[in-house]
Amino acid sequence: MPPWKPLDFMNENLIVRLINANIYQREHLILSGVNLQIYKGEFIYLIGKTGSGKSSLLKTLYGALPLTEGKGEVAGFGLQYLDRKSIPLLRRKLGIVFQDFNLLSDRSVEDNLRFVLDATNWKDESKKRERMAQVMELVGLKGQDKKMPHQLSGGEQQRVVIARALLNRPQLIIADEPTGNLDPETSDDILLLLRQLAHTNNTAVLFATHDYRILENFPARIIRCMNGKVMDEEGFAV
Repeated sequence: MPPWKPLDFMNENLIVRLINANIYQREHLILSGVNLQIYKGEFIYLIGKTGSGKSSLLKTLYGALPLTEGKGEVAGFGLQYLDRKSIPLLRRKLGIVFQDFNLLSDRSVEDNLRFVLDATNWKDESKKRERMAQVMELVGLKGQDKKMPHQLSGGEQQRVVIARALLNRPQLIIADEPTGNLDPETSDDILLLLRQLAHTNNTAVLFATHDYRILENFPARIIRCMNGKVMDEEGFAV
């Protein structure tokens, strides 16, 4: 990887950079001295025991936890400068996929996607329809936009969530235990889909998981939260 440069001269392929970041939950220090780089098109696993700081790291990246010590930049936004106005703008450049699908159960797949487009100020109806069709095809659900969430399997619902995350062409997908509620075969399908999207869309994917079977079967770069630090797969601080 290229050497560090000041944040003002951020490498155009660098989506995430943390420099000596201390990550807190309220007054409690969770992770200290975090240095991290993530590039366009990278697929990366984030692992660590429950309580090791994985969720705190992810929340810092999407602005749910403030960065008060150290420096950070995600998709061109300085984390230490985020406020109520800039956090929504940052999140438009991110796709966030959680373990729980969080789909609107009383709306069709199409209306779940439309809700995001309306919330992010898409005005042109033809462009909305075009983009919804594009993301549904990307996740392998072409033609299923009229279905209700309860008519879909768990894996299909998670594909809808990924489609929703792709609507605004994110530079980074943050996937927090996205296969935690799925059986192994379906988990593999979701994992392979996200890896394919990282490759074909040049989108970085940070995939938090407890499923070490996945790591063994589908190797990739690993970031580990352990003992209040963020480590690479060899066990050295990154």
